Amino acid sequence: MNPVLVVYLTVTLSVLNQIGLKGSKVLMALYALHFGAGPIAIGVLAATYACVPLLVAVYAGRVSDRVGVRPPMIMGSFGMGLGLAIPLLYPALPALYLGAAILGTSNIFFHVATHNLVGAMGDKQARTKNFSTFSLGSSISGFLGPVLVGWQIDNAGYANALALLAGIVLIPGALLCVYGRLVPPRGAGAKEHAAGGVKDLLANGALRNTLITSGLILTGIDLFNFYMPIHGRAIGLTASFIGIVIGMQAAAAFIVRLALPSLARRFTEKRVLTYCLLMAGLTYFLFPLLQQPVLLATVSFILGLALGCGQPLSIILTYNYSPPGRAGEALGMRLTVNKFIQIVVPLVFGSMGAAFGVFPIFWSNAALLLAGGWLNTLYDKRRQIDLADQAAAAQSESGRPPAAEDPPA
Repeated sequence: MNPVLVVYLTVTLSVLNQIGLKGSKVLMALYALHFGAGPIAIGVLAATYACVPLLVAVYAGRVSDRVGVRPPMIMGSFGMGLGLAIPLLYPALPALYLGAAILGTSNIFFHVATHNLVGAMGDKQARTKNFSTFSLGSSISGFLGPVLVGWQIDNAGYANALALLAGIVLIPGALLCVYGRLVPPRGAGAKEHAAGGVKDLLANGALRNTLITSGLILTGIDLFNFYMPIHGRAIGLTASFIGIVIGMQAAAAFIVRLALPSLARRFTEKRVLTYCLLMAGLTYFLFPLLQQPVLLATVSFILGLALGCGQPLSIILTYNYSPPGRAGEALGMRLTVNKFIQIVVPLVFGSMGAAFGVFPIFWSNAALLLAGGWLNTLYDKRRQIDLADQAAAAQSESGRPPAAEDPPA
């Protein structure tokens, strides 16, 4: 099958899946507020999405490496439908927590499998373009999910919004069951699974640094999705406009991802990722200071330019730094780090929000993003020094001075 066609088909299925996930996070937060939940309860709800995935993400990567991508994609699709059906059938706060846990766990299997498949479709140069295309689909779902949910809640209620999302997330699983050849069992460029443990992955300094950076970026995205509704409700915004503000972030991500291959060629993936962290950190400081809807939407757009570029870059670098035959496992490890941060940060920030409001939540995350950008800069400088030392040592062993040029013939 044509690799380009495989990428576009995978992106289409992923868009449907991610509309359900990203829409559900806004829906669950607003529904919890409807039931009278406070900032701590919202923080626990946000963390619930990540609790079980934290434990199974690496396993999900191994599954996609060993048995292929179709089974985890099908299981993930139907599992997400179940997660949305639970609060639909039992509209109560406990059902939201159970549904969130099932949604997060099911999405991990779908998510890792699609990343593994897209990464295997081509060489390193094609991989940047493929993940850029994949991330465009993520931007589309990030815009459509919150906007659809906000509009549906205001016009038809929470139950209909849940039913709409459940119907959408079941489509990929149904299509793969009926038309299994829509995607290959595994990527054409995929290697046989290689042995090794988690410690081997974490011993890779470049991979380890990328995993931490990825966690910071995803934390920035998720905290915004969960706490922007609280801030919006506090200043009197409707669910529809809250969805639009969040959707502006995704719209900006779509635009910047069109230019991602060019940016990566000009500045390298690592440097662009560092700039994204610094830009996102500065933007996060502004949110709690703003109450005008237009200004909130504008700053959300700017944040989307930073985080929208950073997320696919972290995926590309994770795949590039992974050992041969263990790309799915490395991507699963990336999600394990992400989920750990997603659990700790909402719980800590939720307690902080209950005591001091949303201001410290946004500002603490701004500090984390800025610190990540600064540490990335230091790591890059140290890595360049190490590479230069290695090159000098290699030249010395060959009997030539490090800076000398070969004499003309």
